[in-house]
Amino acid sequence: MSALAFSAVHHLLISPIWFALGTNLAAGAVGGACLAWSYALAVSDKTRRSWRRYNAAFVFILIALAGTSLALFEPVTTIPALLQAKAPPRALIGRALPVTLVFTFASALLLCLRYRAAWLAAVAIIVTTFVIVFVLGLNLSILGLVAVPRGSFYLVLEVLGLILALAFVYAWCMSLVWRRTLTLARHAA
Repeated sequence: MSALAFSAVHHLLISPIWFALGTNLAAGAVGGACLAWSYALAVSDKTRRSWRRYNAAFVFILIALAGTSLALFEPVTTIPALLQAKAPPRALIGRALPVTLVFTFASALLLCLRYRAAWLAAVAIIVTTFVIVFVLGLNLSILGLVAVPRGSFYLVLEVLGLILALAFVYAWCMSLVWRRTLTLARHAA
């Protein structure tokens, strides 16, 4: 559901990406499964609120990755050049990769500390952080390498909107799926 929402919002705000729907569905399935798995292992008080907070932590990680990229890198290309390219921006991703890796490890470590994760939960958090950053965050990691003219800053806001739409739809759908578990945990507390 969240991959469909992402594709629709991307179509409306940036450009049509329906050709990648299969890839988006697969990425969403893997990312969503990792989020649910790591939440189940890392969070002891399973409530709707804790579920939303856990998802919000990963949204924050993606937004912070974009901010880190904007702060650390100087632009080397333009938005029109990226949109005209027929292939993914592999050179830009490679250039940002060291920062992306350090950022991913640091984020995973902070989450492990925050949730006082036992070893299996720590593994789940680390795997989830890598999947989320490398499946959803690679385009965010290169934002600083792309010149965004003042008049086009709305594009950065559109990317933020995409992240929020994806996270909201996923968290909402999963809270419906888990409504008995989350509600029972809340009442048991």
